[in-house]
Amino acid sequence: MTRDPYPGQSLRRLFNPKSIAIVGVSSRETSFGARFVANLYAFTGTLYLINPKRDELYGRRCYPSLSSLPEAPDCVVIATDLKQVEPIFEECIAVGAGGAVVIASGFAETGDAETAAIQTRLAARAAESGVRLNGPNTIGFVAYESRCAATFLSDLAFERCWDRPRELRRIGFISQSGALGLAASQAAQRGVYFSSILTCGNSADVNLADCIAYLASDEDTAVIGCLLEGMPHPRQIETAIRGATEAGKPVVLYKMAKGEEGARAAASHTGNLAGSEDAYRTMVERAGGVFVESYEELLEVTAFFGKAGTPAANGTVVIATSGGAAIMAADAAELASVPLPQPNAEVSATLAARIPEFGSARNPCDVTAQVINDMESLEVCIRSVMGQAEYNSVIVPHVLAYETSLPRIALMDQIAGEAGKPIIVPWLTAWLEGPGSLEVEEARHLILTRSMNLTFKAIRMWTDWHARRGRSTQSGRISDPDAAARVAPDLAAAGRTLAERDAKRVLSAYGVPVVTEERARTAEEARAIAERLAMPLVMKIDSPDLPHKTEVGGIALDLSTPDAVESAFTQMMERVAAAAPSARLDGVLLQPMIPKGVEIVVGATVDAAFGPIVVVGLGGVLVELLKDSVAAPAPVTPGEARDMLGRLRGRAILEGFRDLPAVNVERLADIVARVSEFAADHAGAIAELDVNPLICRGTDIIAVDALIVTAGAAEVSGEAQVEPA
Repeated sequence: MTRDPYPGQSLRRLFNPKSIAIVGVSSRETSFGARFVANLYAFTGTLYLINPKRDELYGRRCYPSLSSLPEAPDCVVIATDLKQVEPIFEECIAVGAGGAVVIASGFAETGDAETAAIQTRLAARAAESGVRLNGPNTIGFVAYESRCAATFLSDLAFERCWDRPRELRRIGFISQSGALGLAASQAAQRGVYFSSILTCGNSADVNLADCIAYLASDEDTAVIGCLLEGMPHPRQIETAIRGATEAGKPVVLYKMAKGEEGARAAASHTGNLAGSEDAYRTMVERAGGVFVESYEELLEVTAFFGKAGTPAANGTVVIATSGGAAIMAADAAELASVPLPQPNAEVSATLAARIPEFGSARNPCDVTAQVINDMESLEVCIRSVMGQAEYNSVIVPHVLAYETSLPRIALMDQIAGEAGKPIIVPWLTAWLEGPGSLEVEEARHLILTRSMNLTFKAIRMWTDWHARRGRSTQSGRISDPDAAARVAPDLAAAGRTLAERDAKRVLSAYGVPVVTEERARTAEEARAIAERLAMPLVMKIDSPDLPHKTEVGGIALDLSTPDAVESAFTQMMERVAAAAPSARLDGVLLQPMIPKGVEIVVGATVDAAFGPIVVVGLGGVLVELLKDSVAAPAPVTPGEARDMLGRLRGRAILEGFRDLPAVNVERLADIVARVSEFAADHAGAIAELDVNPLICRGTDIIAVDALIVTAGAAEVSGEAQVEPA
């Protein structure tokens, strides 16, 4: 059963403990327990060692058991092998510990039924008792304010981070990969400092969503970075991110395990389902989070948010020493859709008075090395653009690393602090460290980035996040609330595939517009219908066994006379019977020929991790070739559906192309939302559905084909068939 994330305060004893007990400490200095002791040398709380065979280890008293301690410890580190974990966790519960960290591996991630059962029992006891469990298969966590390095990894620059002022340690970092999570602490060598680093392991109890909720409640954390492999119930993440967004804390997330091999590796690593990356992206963004493409980008963007503050506008200005750097900035700004407003008349005059004739005062400005090397001119130029309301930041690309940059860095930090706007320094010689790079990263009001493209991408993410914050996309149901009960009998017949006629009838109950049609079982019936209807007509084979009509010759277009319809019926029945002799043929469907328009596919699947997912994309017979689609956990609101349409690579066609008028996107988004509500209502009854195509011409949008595969049919066939055409 899916639960809400644990309240942040319920994890405080575990992840911000005042007392820690380590079970499994031995005299062997390379043992896990001993390495925890070594890393906790500076812990500001109380540290207890549990070893019934020793009175003292590493200069500290040893206790025989948790029950012999003078207090119930906030956090218990279980540094033993797998077989001892269960009884020790029971003792944690008995003494009232706040939580436990289980580092042993070999549980559900191995696929072994016996050890997976142990993990299941641990999770159940944690849920029953309220004693939170981090792991198993975790390497621990670090809480920097209390100098609590509760991990067995070493050489991770802990001291550099906790020796920095509290206001610089504002990033909370969560990782399902222990090594990659704690390796992030080495970013302190580059001036990136953390409030906490939490690793999840197998997440038998405490998972990534719980960690987000915890950091959202943590007063030392301003921005949250997440490294995710996958989760069995990923919608918990959406709830947690919404809470963090409401608390004013951006969540930046990188989803690993994008392809089949990555998903397989994730399953063997932590036992987690990878899930659909596209569904994760949509879910994260609609909850208010920021979705990034790589581990490197995760660290850079999280660090950017940690210093950036609140943007006062959407545009930025570039003060470059090099014409080439200015051109790079222009390209990157266009790629990221970041505005570069021109300086106003007053600012232009100030810049022109300082910039040599061979430079440029147009944004992106090439002020030349002459200005950069003149501290007075540099100060005048930066202060002047800082005062223009259209700029949320100033970008000063750093082309070379040299010691003379140090006074300039101090000056820029001072100006940025006084103006309340960040100065961003793209370090264009990313292969060089300093002099200057660390000074920029140590500065409180300067942001160092490692590429021009990432600079502008981060700016766009930053402005978008603040624009979205507080803008709720949640709304009530738009389809008929009685529709689910009305169509349930049609879906209840397990093993049945609803062919076009029945599928469209079911969807029309949800307000999805469908083409009118009549069924003919004989050539004479087909002719009679044709004499009654306006021409031209489309004829389609009617069979629950033939979702792909074109492959068996089951479609005839542009039939303009009753004679043509009668002849087409006879030919189609013979052709299809020969191509699919075992298929059930219920005659043909006759429909009006819909004028040419933009073809959209709207579908749904039931994902093992997410449950129902709605998909929208450019459709028709080329849907698999184009591969231009966006997925989201269902249901979606019309506003969320509109955002999905805006992410299509070919979205420009919705604005009109040649003889195709612009599509009414609001109407299309409404239809996508209705399909998503159907998928959410019947997630247990269907395997897949496909509306392909929706023909969109201006405000006229109509479904001309549809298919629904029930869950029973998918189980019988082993694989659902979709995409009628």
